[in-house]
Amino acid sequence: MTTFDGSVPIHRHGYVKLLDIMGSDQDIVDAARISYDRQGDSKDRALIRYLLRHKHTSPFEMAEMKFELRMPIFVARQWVRHRTASMNEVSARYTELPDDMFVPEKVWLQSTDNKQGRAESIDDENIIGSIEMANTKAYEWYGHLLSEGVSRELARGVLPLNIYTKFVWKMDLHNLMHFLNLRLDPHAQEEIRDYATVIEKMVEEHFPLAHEAFVDYVRDAYTLSTMEVEFVRHVIKEYRKLFVPPIDDKLTELLEGLEMGSREIAAFKEKFYG
Repeated sequence: MTTFDGSVPIHRHGYVKLLDIMGSDQDIVDAARISYDRQGDSKDRALIRYLLRHKHTSPFEMAEMKFELRMPIFVARQWVRHRTASMNEVSARYTELPDDMFVPEKVWLQSTDNKQGRAESIDDENIIGSIEMANTKAYEWYGHLLSEGVSRELARGVLPLNIYTKFVWKMDLHNLMHFLNLRLDPHAQEEIRDYATVIEKMVEEHFPLAHEAFVDYVRDAYTLSTMEVEFVRHVIKEYRKLFVPPIDDKLTELLEGLEMGSREIAAFKEKFYG
């Protein structure tokens, strides 16, 4: 077991703490080869990229990361929609929750064309004050109910969704990359993106080859429709007509300039040369 000290603070009361890691880039390629034949970094990199490019994802499930996370309940409720993790959360039935609640640094207005999104921000100290006042009042009632002997499992019902919870969360690398792809998206809520950004940096640190492939083939990649593929094929076909041979050498040179390997270039030509 690998242990790690310290945590990365998120907002005022939250944090991400890496508790444990199982596996490495090497374990991913070993699982894919079903052997322990070390063949060097360059071949390992090519294999990892091949696996992710062709969606052979089970070798990535051989690696896992475990975190301790502290976040507002409204963020945690989005978090637990990713059901492929193992998780255990602090229980307000067994313990009294501390008076830590999320207060935004600035106020965002509701978007008029996106039901789940926000529009521009405004500076309004009165709204921030109203949120803080509601937090204080809710926690006062929580304390009052507990002092009256009301059970913790019932008293917690008056607490707002912006109070902080804490949980341990473990996920394999394949599903973690899927989580990151969704929660790093600009359309995801900003507060959960802040946590996902920290976790991605930890993935990059401990699984650099897998993370590089994730960026190239998942996070920053696009899926093309049939119509879009036909359009790209048409553009390439017309581009090739403009040159006398060896135009393929020129295209290969351009693709190599994008740091594409020979297999990636061959796959590109198979897709789009038509």
